[in-house]
Amino acid sequence: MTQRDVVVWGGGCGGVAAALQSARSGADTTLFTPGPWLGGMVSSAGVCAPDGHELTCWQTGIWGAFLRQLELEEPSGLDQNWVSCFGYRPQTAERILQRWVAAEPKLEWRPHCRLEQVHGQQGRLRSVEISSANGVETFSADVFVDGSDLGDLLALSSAPFRWGWEAKEIWDEPSAPDQCRLESEAFFQQQPIQSPTWVVMGQLHGELDPQRADAIPRIPFDRSIASFGLEKTITYGRLPSGLVMLNWPLEGNDWHQGLDRALSADAEVRAELAQEMQGHSKDFLAALSECSGGWIAAGNAFPGEEPSLALMPYWREGRRLIGRSTVTERDLLPMSKGAQRGPLPVDAQGRCTSIAVGTYANDHHYPGEDWPLAQKSVRWGGRWSGTPFCIPFDALISESLPNLVMAEKGFSVSHMANGATRLQPLILNLGQVAGLAAAMAVRQDCDVGDLAVDAIQSALIHEPQAPAAVLPIWDWPLWHPHWVTAQEQGLARPEHLDAKGCLSGPRASTLIPPGVNQAPNQPHEVGLSGVLTGNLQEGYQLQTAEGVSPLITLEPAIHRWLSASDHAGQRVSLRGVKNPWGPWVRITGVLDQAN
Repeated sequence: MTQRDVVVWGGGCGGVAAALQSARSGADTTLFTPGPWLGGMVSSAGVCAPDGHELTCWQTGIWGAFLRQLELEEPSGLDQNWVSCFGYRPQTAERILQRWVAAEPKLEWRPHCRLEQVHGQQGRLRSVEISSANGVETFSADVFVDGSDLGDLLALSSAPFRWGWEAKEIWDEPSAPDQCRLESEAFFQQQPIQSPTWVVMGQLHGELDPQRADAIPRIPFDRSIASFGLEKTITYGRLPSGLVMLNWPLEGNDWHQGLDRALSADAEVRAELAQEMQGHSKDFLAALSECSGGWIAAGNAFPGEEPSLALMPYWREGRRLIGRSTVTERDLLPMSKGAQRGPLPVDAQGRCTSIAVGTYANDHHYPGEDWPLAQKSVRWGGRWSGTPFCIPFDALISESLPNLVMAEKGFSVSHMANGATRLQPLILNLGQVAGLAAAMAVRQDCDVGDLAVDAIQSALIHEPQAPAAVLPIWDWPLWHPHWVTAQEQGLARPEHLDAKGCLSGPRASTLIPPGVNQAPNQPHEVGLSGVLTGNLQEGYQLQTAEGVSPLITLEPAIHRWLSASDHAGQRVSLRGVKNPWGPWVRITGVLDQAN
């Protein structure tokens, strides 16, 4: 038997983040993954146009560090598509993660493994049995972390978990169905979780023939381009070098059939599901290639015999821990009309227990019409953005197994809230929390649930390599010298964080907000001069001699400047990054302004 401080199971992005942070925090850590790659959603599942956490105030933690490294290593930049502010090749992401893992002397990574058994004793996890090319080996640890997309370790432990829908009567979630519907409508049995997608990568060749722009693909994908047309359907997930992420929810390659098979103990049943999902996605790519006249064809992005197919499916939902607290839709939604953040979780003493910030607008994938969801978006910086919410530490841990921590989308969250909590940026940062907590518990020789939450919060804010926000404060990006102080002031006096996510009170008045041209320079920036047209709610544009360009920004200072008054007709000089596929210019600085 091999003894380690921390064992992490799973190939999800939360798993690699947990393993990295555990090792960086001093724990001898082993990460086991079932495949040859590390990154789950951000690489091996091919979901390379991340959603959420796009504003610079949310670009913190391992997510922020990962994003900044991607910007350095993608020569043509990340402004590549219209669904996300970031697009990168899966190979680039995986190269970064593997380099980070290799740099940690306390971290051992073992790919191509299978989790066979989990052993417990006296209410604790004691060891796991892992099979690989070396045979079956047993590893014991003080703390175990589940970093898998479907909750594989959770399933073999004795900890209780959820799968599928919950009735409105449980938590009074505005978007949840009532118990009567759950019992009477076949849909809920046929669709127990959100539909997954097996991402397939395409490659663009040349230009789309304008005569084919409105082409209709063959059955069964004839309705897939009805809303946006052929060109926008294909360029939705465009990545550098003309690679294309095909992860299209509108009658595209989401998979809806027999999803209970994902939990089958029979490997052949799970393999059958995988083959159906892969075949469906390959058929979708073939249909788009046919109707575009070969403008898109199979891409080359992954190792193996079929380099266009992701190494694993994009599971939007799996088993979910029943934790010491559960994040529900009520915890995501703005507290009142006009508010721009969800409620802060507090303990009996009134102390805030948040350890991560989520931002994504709730989004559920099912066949048929869109599921009606309570609104949690706000117009910000010339575009719509999800309002932020908090994840309490107790949602990562179980009452029944004090040395198990969840690092992936299977933390304690309701089915409805999962639609906003399952995205790559938040899961990377939750994995970071899980790894930090695991290492702290080892160092302090205590159960994870006995850790002081304020110590976890302080360690995250002051983490040397990837400092992470724990409070949803809009005004200060990580690059600003007052970012740490703002986070600490908010924790010390949570009542001073107002409904719009801004600090108030006498101490907050001493913090200098960022200036409109203070953000660091970024690769691919250009200078732009022209006249602003439009307005804050409908969007601003820049009128130049070359034409009109829509404007967006991810910088709080520029959003405040645009919000301060009506700038229509004003001549300005800006710096920004062009995204021809948006199409928009992402403004990074205001150089000059004159009436």
